[in-house]
Amino acid sequence: MKTTDRRQWLKTIGLTGGFALMGGLDALALTAPSPTFKTGDIAKLNSNENPYGPSKRVRQAISDSFDLACRYPSIVFAELVQMIADKEGVSKEHIVITGGSTEGLKAVGLTYGLGGRELIAADPTFQSMLRYAETFGSHVHRVPVNAEMGHDLEEMAKRVNNRTGLIFICNPNNPTGTLIEKGKLRDFCMSMESKAMIFSDEAYYDFITEPDYPSMIELVKEGRNLIVSKTFSKVFGMAGLRIGYLVARPDIATRLKDSIMAMTNVLAIEAAKTALKDDDFYKFSLAKNEEGKKVIYDTLDALNLKYIPSHSNFVFFETGRHINELSAAMKKENVLIGRPFPPFYDWARISTGTIDQVAQFSTALKKVMG
Repeated sequence: MKTTDRRQWLKTIGLTGGFALMGGLDALALTAPSPTFKTGDIAKLNSNENPYGPSKRVRQAISDSFDLACRYPSIVFAELVQMIADKEGVSKEHIVITGGSTEGLKAVGLTYGLGGRELIAADPTFQSMLRYAETFGSHVHRVPVNAEMGHDLEEMAKRVNNRTGLIFICNPNNPTGTLIEKGKLRDFCMSMESKAMIFSDEAYYDFITEPDYPSMIELVKEGRNLIVSKTFSKVFGMAGLRIGYLVARPDIATRLKDSIMAMTNVLAIEAAKTALKDDDFYKFSLAKNEEGKKVIYDTLDALNLKYIPSHSNFVFFETGRHINELSAAMKKENVLIGRPFPPFYDWARISTGTIDQVAQFSTALKKVMG
């Protein structure tokens, strides 16, 4: 689904309960399989996964492509690259296919962190790139989030020096779910791109409900020093298939391709091609995510627990007790929640699972919190 189409759809339904009441979810659910991940009675809400995917159409595409599994991915690679390029409004030379967004993150961390180069990032944020770069000798400036749990862009800008190789921005941020104000984000990228490479991790971009919120791919189109990562893991429900992509200026994309190691596989490529055409499941995923978040919000409100309104498929909330203690107590109730995110040890991240799973979370949290 193209960005403009998605925004119009979000405006139309408002992602409120009204869409479900009109039968819209029932119609879209025709393409959505029932969740098949079985862990007994455990509600697995700790990894920001989409329990409704892959869609029925994607599953059929995977099944139909087994005869190609004996071939190297190059046999189906080019068509996906062109489909993504068309979706994002760039040339195919802008696209780098990766094994999930994680491989892209690590490839960029390696490319711009070697030789003692420094990286700058919010704290807490997604750590995959940062820890990988540190493994190869990079220094990471971790800048604490501000009072609103968002990126402190002013403080991040102060850390830039002549050794800075890259500035990492996860937007919406994981684990806080916060969104940078769109004007501030563009201004920051415009002012910093001549001093360091900017990386915009947009794994959760599809869940943003703010109208007309731009992807930083718009700056890539202007030829700026910017790299954007996207993934099929979240809204498309394909985390286990490991496929994502980077969007960057062609000369940057060419350099990054040299750092890609695993890439992806034939089945994942065929799945991604079908997912891009499955608008019904895309809409279904977004609507179910909002429905799940409402259950979580209502639960936290009932318990008078502070939380951050989320632009993602998870919610970060204040527990008043150490995360390790809460995690252990919730696990006894067959609910798995997010890991520790220092320094916020008295906060927890909960993913939006199925409606039954978030209802299980609600019951468990009310019991555990007394």
